[in-house]
Amino acid sequence: MGVDLPQRPDDHDFVTVDEIAARVHAGASARGEIDQALERVATDRFNAFIATDADALNRADAIDAAVAAGSDPGPLAGVPIALKDIIDHQGRTTTAGSSFYRNHAQRSAPVVSRLEAAGAVIVGRTGLHEFAYGFSSENDWFGPVRNPWDPTTSPGGSSGGSAVAVAAGIVPVAIGTDTGGSVRVPAALCGCMGLKVTHGRVPLTGVFPLAASLDTVGPMATTVADLAAVYAVIAGDDPDDPWSSPRPVAIPSGPATLSGLRVGVPHPWVDRPLSSRIAAGFDRFTAVLAEAGAVVVPVAASALDPTGLPRASYAEIAAVHREWITADPSRYGVGIRDRMLADMAHTTDAFTAALIWRSNLRMAFERVFQDVDVLVTPTTATLRKEIGTDLVEAGAGPEPYRPALSWFTTLVNQSGIPAIALPLAGTADAGPPVSAQVIGPWFCEDRLLSVGLALEASGIVGFTPPR
Repeated sequence: MGVDLPQRPDDHDFVTVDEIAARVHAGASARGEIDQALERVATDRFNAFIATDADALNRADAIDAAVAAGSDPGPLAGVPIALKDIIDHQGRTTTAGSSFYRNHAQRSAPVVSRLEAAGAVIVGRTGLHEFAYGFSSENDWFGPVRNPWDPTTSPGGSSGGSAVAVAAGIVPVAIGTDTGGSVRVPAALCGCMGLKVTHGRVPLTGVFPLAASLDTVGPMATTVADLAAVYAVIAGDDPDDPWSSPRPVAIPSGPATLSGLRVGVPHPWVDRPLSSRIAAGFDRFTAVLAEAGAVVVPVAASALDPTGLPRASYAEIAAVHREWITADPSRYGVGIRDRMLADMAHTTDAFTAALIWRSNLRMAFERVFQDVDVLVTPTTATLRKEIGTDLVEAGAGPEPYRPALSWFTTLVNQSGIPAIALPLAGTADAGPPVSAQVIGPWFCEDRLLSVGLALEASGIVGFTPPR
């Protein structure tokens, strides 16, 4: 028998964070906003959600009471937000997309506490690749998350449910995690925007680790302004997080000036085979940047080459899972089991070599950013991965999907720098729009967001609803 697949989203208005918050501040009902969002969660046809938040309406009522009393509930007042089910929320159960991990959270992760303090309302928990260890969100225990552009295809991962929740118009913003591309890859495949922050910029406390020295938490949205609004709330130091940075958080003051912006195109990193749509879209993107006055230059950086990535860079995964998977491998899905067992075999020497490689990579990026303000690459090498197959087409015949999806994202995590995935306007005629990645130096999220705002204002990038 065939599987009845969900249709693409019905046409409806995609509202922004600013629009919702402005309405609520003006006296419109937060309960009404959240009730509508909960209805959309309840009728989710793409398996984007693992759970609906039962307390969301009570939170909305408290916001309405604050507004009625003349209090300011915060910059995200009444904004419904979806939360990746790997982040703790007090009183809720974190599953990490697994068969057995069930943590009934006694306290919320700082990212959640900060969102709620700003007036946001968590409406549900989103599906993901098991333990965030993959790029497809095809989960052996909860079923595959489906892409609203084509439900036979993957939304990418591991934060696939969060990207779908945004792209399908269920919520204006969702929170994901990114260890090797897990915010940017699904943002690209679903046609929305995603921000990967500098490692240490958003607290990891209360976030189940994949590899803590690489893990980050970041937002997905349909506008750069929404990314910036949420980033301003969740970024900042947490003394309980050993990875957290005390550096002040810089917030973008508005769009950057594209004229004179130094934009580097890194070679050989960008020289791998790409799907024809991505190759054409990225070439057009760099040409339009130059037309807008940016100084677009090739950058020769031999160290920026994912083929050199040592597998032992992920030895931390073994430390997290060794006891559980050794005791009972069958509790892990086949999609991650063999890879995780292989991680158990990394030697101290191999991990040390991987750390040296990572240090060299970091220095290579530092040298590059002496000469350019940002780097640009495609976000992924392909935009289509069919559910149930491990091969994709990315310009040179069939190849395994993981390297094709992570080629342009993994090095960013390995060096700790920030990046933003942006859908290119006018490129969504045959599926989701081509996604470009803009990369900046450490703790320069404000620069990336300002560039993104300028690209959006100029019509170079922009969200297109699935059709």
